Amino acid sequence: MRRIILPGFMLILCALLLSAPAARATDDMPELAFPCRSAELLDGRSGEVLYAQNAAEICYPASVTKLMTMVLTLEAVANGTITLDDVVTVSRDAAAMGGSQVYLYEGEQRTVNDMLIAIAVGSGNDAAYAMAEYVGGTYDHFIQMMNEKAQALGMTDTHFVNPHGLHDAEHYTTAADLGKLAVYACSLPLLTDYTSIYEYEFRPEPQQLVLWNTNRLLKWYEGTIGLKTGYTAEAGRNLVAAAERDGLLLISVVLGCEERYGHFETSMELLNYGFNRFTYHELYPAGSSLGTVAVSKGTAEQVDAVVADAVGFTAPKNAPGEITEQVELAAGIAAPVSAGDPCGVLTVYRDGAPFLSVELVAGGDVAKAKFWRTWGKLLAQAF
Repeated sequence: MRRIILPGFMLILCALLLSAPAARATDDMPELAFPCRSAELLDGRSGEVLYAQNAAEICYPASVTKLMTMVLTLEAVANGTITLDDVVTVSRDAAAMGGSQVYLYEGEQRTVNDMLIAIAVGSGNDAAYAMAEYVGGTYDHFIQMMNEKAQALGMTDTHFVNPHGLHDAEHYTTAADLGKLAVYACSLPLLTDYTSIYEYEFRPEPQQLVLWNTNRLLKWYEGTIGLKTGYTAEAGRNLVAAAERDGLLLISVVLGCEERYGHFETSMELLNYGFNRFTYHELYPAGSSLGTVAVSKGTAEQVDAVVADAVGFTAPKNAPGEITEQVELAAGIAAPVSAGDPCGVLTVYRDGAPFLSVELVAGGDVAKAKFWRTWGKLLAQAF
């Protein structure tokens, strides 16, 4: 890699509003209005913790567990292992699940898309069980996958024994760990498409079944895009919620609330705090070019190095700071080049310390040049 410090307009970014090395949790958060065991507020893109209360305390997730079940299902869709149109046949064990359910019967066939809606909207334990068997190959293997994914995400105080969240003393987590899961979940294509559905007709006949999302914030709080509620007598009332306004994506985690609507009220209090205190600064829209990289033996001599997704950061409002950037581009790449191939790195510094690193990728395809074209270039260079 060769290092290039971009001049000119890049230095203007130093005037962006920022106050501290990180948009960190503050001490002036008022006491939460409703009692709960633990809570956390995070920047939904970076995972930075903006507020925490007993976030490391071991709690029971209840149906918030299904967030991991949906994550593993959508990962399988993304990597081509399964598709949303695949048909899932409901087993006897899945149909026998009690608690919250969508009343699947043994032998019933539903698409993966239907099952995801049943999990996200209806919180169906039966649907979660059926998808665990389908995605994992076996139920037990899926539980192993859940725990492996938890470890990969840094959820060090989490242990899963089922895909639905019915109470088990060995099935536990923390607000801090669920925050990590939620940030990752929001980065997955389609997940919030499912968790933001409020009403869905799951079965029109012989007896109509309409699913209603138990996350009241979808109606009560502007910008809410999910994610998942949960309740058992042992866990209390839980909610992992995500809301976005003016580019600022926030995630709140509330566990173990006692009052009937306490998990909703506390979540809104956390989100209000976040939207009132913090703002999102976009540096580059998705697809922005940050330079060009030379291409050898190709039909074009260079390719743009772009950011695949929008690049930005969250910071406290009305607070000065210094933002600088550094772009490192590959010295050169050989054709053929496909759009999305890595070709550099953007590093953003806050007050001299790196806090954001983004891979730069090729902005288009460059085919390998035919022999005569390459030979012609060599002759031109020679003479």
